[in-house]
Amino acid sequence: MKIYEKAPAKINLSLDVLRKREDGYHEVEMIMTMVDLADRLEMSELSRDTIIITSQAGYIPLDEKNLAFQAARLIKEKFDVKKGVYIHLDKKIPVSAGLAGGSSDAAATLRGLNRLWELNIPLNDLKKLAEELGSDVPFCIEGGTAIARGRGEILEKISSPPQCWVILAKPPINVSTPDVYRRLDVNKINKHPSTEVLKNAIENKDFQQICHSLGNVLEEVTIPMYPQINQLKEVMLRLGAEGVLMSGSGPTVFGLVSKQSKVKKIYNGLRGFCNNVYVVRILT
Repeated sequence: MKIYEKAPAKINLSLDVLRKREDGYHEVEMIMTMVDLADRLEMSELSRDTIIITSQAGYIPLDEKNLAFQAARLIKEKFDVKKGVYIHLDKKIPVSAGLAGGSSDAAATLRGLNRLWELNIPLNDLKKLAEELGSDVPFCIEGGTAIARGRGEILEKISSPPQCWVILAKPPINVSTPDVYRRLDVNKINKHPSTEVLKNAIENKDFQQICHSLGNVLEEVTIPMYPQINQLKEVMLRLGAEGVLMSGSGPTVFGLVSKQSKVKKIYNGLRGFCNNVYVVRILT
């Protein structure tokens, strides 16, 4: 039997950091939503007790450094599964991009193995398990649109934003999320986004207000390190994107566009700056 799972990318419509916690993590408050750029995972059972991961992408680790591998190992250990699994990962989400590609792969692995091995783990228990793998993994279990608090594991589901085009552009650099958080001085953040204002705009389907309410405090750290991120933002706005923001810790920049007539112009304009440009939709 083969199980197939889709692992969509996420973007941060807002990302605020409130304080540094005693456990070393940061207290965050952010609104995340999923887009239809996705990795695809195919899983099948092996009779011998091992985890094998393959991929067409030559640039990702296929051992215990891979979050999908870690997810498979975790679920095997927690539920004493003595069988093995073969996972083929068809990678489409760029790595180290601020799009939670690895986290989404881990979440898809947990969902898929729950089905493959008929473990019947309830959704909330699956999210609890996901916390052990990373801050974005619980959100990726269920997807949709949510406010994430704590270190990302406390989730409040909200309605999806109005349907629009999302243009993603990743410059040819990789950003280390731990490095960005290490450099962040919470006491020197210039402007905190308002989660409440953005939430109300989303629930009222007010596209223009959503665009005005986007905000990500990590831009204050990542952009000085990589000025090309700001250049991408400026190009997107100049070409007609209505709301532009860096996603996560970067370096991917996304632009929200309400009119399809603008999409091709923005896409073509960005291709001169970077190769990784995608036109996607928000998953509702």
